[in-house]
Amino acid sequence: MTTNADATPIGQRIHGLGRGVSAGFTARADGGVSAPPFARLNLGNGVGDDPAAVARNRELAARGFGISPDSVAWMSQVHGRDVAVVDTPGNAGQVDAMVTTRPGVALAVLVADCLPVLVADAEAGVVGAAHSGRPGTAADIAGALVEEMTRQGAVAERCVALLGPSVCGQCYEVPRDLRDAMERVTPEGACVTRWGSPGVDIRAAVVAQLRRAGVAEIGHDERCTREDDTLFSYRRDATTGRFAGYVWRDAA
Repeated sequence: MTTNADATPIGQRIHGLGRGVSAGFTARADGGVSAPPFARLNLGNGVGDDPAAVARNRELAARGFGISPDSVAWMSQVHGRDVAVVDTPGNAGQVDAMVTTRPGVALAVLVADCLPVLVADAEAGVVGAAHSGRPGTAADIAGALVEEMTRQGAVAERCVALLGPSVCGQCYEVPRDLRDAMERVTPEGACVTRWGSPGVDIRAAVVAQLRRAGVAEIGHDERCTREDDTLFSYRRDATTGRFAGYVWRDAA
């Protein structure tokens, strides 16, 4: 397991997803004001942390990426397949994916083992973000995201995706019936853990789903949340915070 070394400044973790489109992921120790067990940059409400600390952390994270804290759209994530089209910041409701065509609106997805999926068609000016946990992956939330992006003018074959840190298949043990259920809908997601038990590989499943949706260019931050303690992990710590993936188009 990695040690909690000094944090890399958030602004140094920005990835380009095409001209004028940026994306990035936060980490547990990127500054932040939350006390243990949420220390330090917990961005998730509803996990037991002080709401004032979460609000301050969200401000710090946004500014670290060089975007306004008032420009971010969030989701009340429910492990489903619904996608919201958003024109303004704020809460997009009980959905697990968002799409926007508005420059200057940043989309954020909260995770602590689930896979953050960030997608952009820079030419069309369409960006999207999805929260793909095991139930959402089984429901193909990534495919639903690409479908909505194409309805908003994107071309799937032109899209660029970035998949963030998540629990890896070797660490994600599940009961055999859940592994078998994943295998029925996305065979690439069924796996065996490093200790020989049934597992689910969310990343492999989402890659397959994105490719079937037409997305060819897929980048990765392949850190395993359970193994890397610079990231929050529910499966490792149970009571813990959430880090986030962000994607945005530069304001016009």
